Amino acid sequence: MKNYTDIHDIENIPEMIQEAIALKANPFQYESLGKHKTLIMLFFNSSLRTRLSTEKAAKNLGMEVMILDINSTWNLEFTDGTIMNLDTAEHIKEAAQVLSQYGDLIAVRAFPTLKDKALDISEYILQSFVTYATVPIINMESAIAHPLQALTDAMTIAELSSKKKPKVVLSWAPHPKALPHAVANSFVNMMQSINVDFSITHPKGYALDPNITKNTPISHNQEEALRDADFVYVKNWSSYDDYGKVLHQDPDWMITKEKIGHACCMHCLPVRRNVVIEDAVLDSKNTVVIQQAGNRTFAAQAVLKKLLEQL
Repeated sequence: MKNYTDIHDIENIPEMIQEAIALKANPFQYESLGKHKTLIMLFFNSSLRTRLSTEKAAKNLGMEVMILDINSTWNLEFTDGTIMNLDTAEHIKEAAQVLSQYGDLIAVRAFPTLKDKALDISEYILQSFVTYATVPIINMESAIAHPLQALTDAMTIAELSSKKKPKVVLSWAPHPKALPHAVANSFVNMMQSINVDFSITHPKGYALDPNITKNTPISHNQEEALRDADFVYVKNWSSYDDYGKVLHQDPDWMITKEKIGHACCMHCLPVRRNVVIEDAVLDSKNTVVIQQAGNRTFAAQAVLKKLLEQL
């Protein structure tokens, strides 16, 4: 694994999931692996769980960590051949190469515009670092993918499932803001890659990228889709076809205790209570969102360990 920008960078997903679970049981067993190594974390957008869990994961492996909020420095230029006489002060070509001299691994978090579909799909920020950096790149959530979250989700399902092939449903839920597709996209990719009975439910108009969903069953009847589910992953996303738009905020799609039944309720957090998921679910034994959040450390640690072993 040269980089971790997408879940498909993992050669053996079941093995990586078990690695993360083993690290959770003994997080400091490889604390000498990262000695004298440095992780640089670059944030074009804010973060709570990703930032702290990835830093903790690196420190569990003995790494030093340097964190930079890019937007508090200056604007980087990503376009080739541009005349830099406006508001960009440094080109990614120089920035990525310089950062590669300071760190052994570089992790990047950069959200989409939700305005320019082609630009977002190009992953121009993340891919520019892959192109010009000389050290491995880790995706801490990009325009269209969040592979650290997806590995966490698969780990959580593996820990909790009592079935060889559990029924897992990804359900859209309402939200007052237009949100990216990254978490949903990577969750879909991950569920397609492991042994689960997987389907998606969302209102009409909220289909994800068909190149990602492929042949995954999709239903517009939420209650029917959730019936007999073992895991319900709740997430909002904006329209893909009418790109970045909030078409409606149908409160009937909120996840309730009645809808979820005996299933484990998953969410990447932060979650808007009584908008996305009602209190009766979040405060019940069905919710596993805190376990998910805790697992973020060990999923990230498994990725960092794999990359360190190949330096």
